[in-house]
Amino acid sequence: MRLRTVLATCAFVAAAPSVASAQAAQKIAYVNSSMLMQSAPGRQEAEALFQKEMGPVEAQMKKLQDSVTAMNEAYAKEEPTLSATAKEARLKTLRERETAIQIQADKIREQAQDRQEALMAPIMESLRKALDDVRMEGGYAFIFDVAVQMSYIVSADKNLDVTDRVLAKLRLSAPKASAAPAAKPPAVGPASTPAGVTTKKPPTE
Repeated sequence: MRLRTVLATCAFVAAAPSVASAQAAQKIAYVNSSMLMQSAPGRQEAEALFQKEMGPVEAQMKKLQDSVTAMNEAYAKEEPTLSATAKEARLKTLRERETAIQIQADKIREQAQDRQEALMAPIMESLRKALDDVRMEGGYAFIFDVAVQMSYIVSADKNLDVTDRVLAKLRLSAPKASAAPAAKPPAVGPASTPAGVTTKKPPTE
């Protein structure tokens, strides 16, 4: 999951009565969640740790992709010598293997996304708390996020911007990326080659 997806959790309005029934004197404020996330304590460390842990995962993904490429190249090389029946059987085997590899790759991506969410969770929790603290201390009924893609706010009084106040709250309780338990890279063994398929190794430079 990308950080933009994580940012979406910040695009919220504090619980309050509907606007139609709210009092005219209610105070409002706004923040820029993109600026908050860029400066949030622990974010850079979380990203660095995630990238470090994803190194082996990316290598595993490449092995899976190379396996599919090698099988297809082997088939293309031998295709002229195969009978129609043999071609059909080989193609069926290749498609089944490709499907199995795709399922395996999807699982790896899902585990990587879960890990990213785990690393970002302490930061997001601190952000939620900081927003709520600023809202209550300032007596605001609503805190809007002007950074969200679907925001309809095109102009606002800068005196209502409480981004710096929220950031100050965040810095008082800076979470560490290591707080999330380390996850082992998804275990992926070497991709096996179906019977009757000769895997061609890539040329060495």
